[in-house]
Amino acid sequence: MSQASDPPEKSNAFEEWIHPPLRNCWFLTGPTCSGKTSVALEVAQRLDAEIVSLDSMAIYQGMDIGTAKPDHEQQAQVRHHMIDIVSPVESFSVSSYALAAHQVAREIWSRGKRVLFCGGTPLYLKSLVRGLFLGPEADWEFRNAVERDIEEFGEDALRERLMQVDPLLGHKLHPHDHRRMIRALEVARMTGKPLSHWQQQFDIPASRFECAVVVLRLERSWLHERINARASSMLSRGLINEVKDLLEQHGALGRTAAQAVGYREVLKYLHSSDGEASLSEEELLELIRAHTRQFARRQEIWFRGLEELIGIPVDRDSTTSQLADQICKEFMQTSQAAFIPPESDR
Repeated sequence: MSQASDPPEKSNAFEEWIHPPLRNCWFLTGPTCSGKTSVALEVAQRLDAEIVSLDSMAIYQGMDIGTAKPDHEQQAQVRHHMIDIVSPVESFSVSSYALAAHQVAREIWSRGKRVLFCGGTPLYLKSLVRGLFLGPEADWEFRNAVERDIEEFGEDALRERLMQVDPLLGHKLHPHDHRRMIRALEVARMTGKPLSHWQQQFDIPASRFECAVVVLRLERSWLHERINARASSMLSRGLINEVKDLLEQHGALGRTAAQAVGYREVLKYLHSSDGEASLSEEELLELIRAHTRQFARRQEIWFRGLEELIGIPVDRDSTTSQLADQICKEFMQTSQAAFIPPESDR
């Protein structure tokens, strides 16, 4: 395979590529439709905190109904952040989120407020609780050279090349995941160490004293009932028209936004006449429900892999006030986030 230009001199300032964990904060997470928003509002008001969204789709402007963003009334009760910050045609990486979230936390502390993250995107949560390897900036000359090699030699050659420099990651990545394989090659070339090596340090759980992370846990049938009800509500509130408006405004949604549960199904519904069997609204509803249940299952699997999570059981009789009582107790007892850090530590 061909080679790009010689790698740049390796910097000794590897710490520039490491984004540390975010401490002195509270985190409230849980699967979709678990009731996080209402509980977070109650907790934030009791603890004098501002809320930072931990949702990879709430960042997109105009995607309101399908993402179940806090409405204007809720946002008026407690100040919210990281909502409606980018166009739905743009991409927004985990590293972009982590950098922005750290800055938002510093701004909240500067006002003498506490920081409460709320949302259900596990990768965002892990990047803040355990830290994130940002890595060196992209080497587009190298990337383009590898892309040309893929066209000439095929993706099997790409995989073989990755296995030589980072076999651990080579076994994990899907054969078609060219983007991440190229990034792994790029990191190994520029740092002298495989990407899997850099990522290992982020497998260490945070202590509960450093940051309290609460997860709402619902019995499966109860969660599914809530999911089914929300899907019906989204369609009745105008999700289809919201997607039509977004398409009229932008022409198309970006790759990430178009994959959001609820939106990708409506896009299929709107375009199903193009050589596909048309979907009825009833079929659309069931499709959204099924995909949302699958999404919730994937979230729960992720959460089980984060040992620092403190589970809060939620049943049909649980009230917002009762849940807030339990969460506030956990937050105040197990985390230094009860104390706003001095300016020198922000």
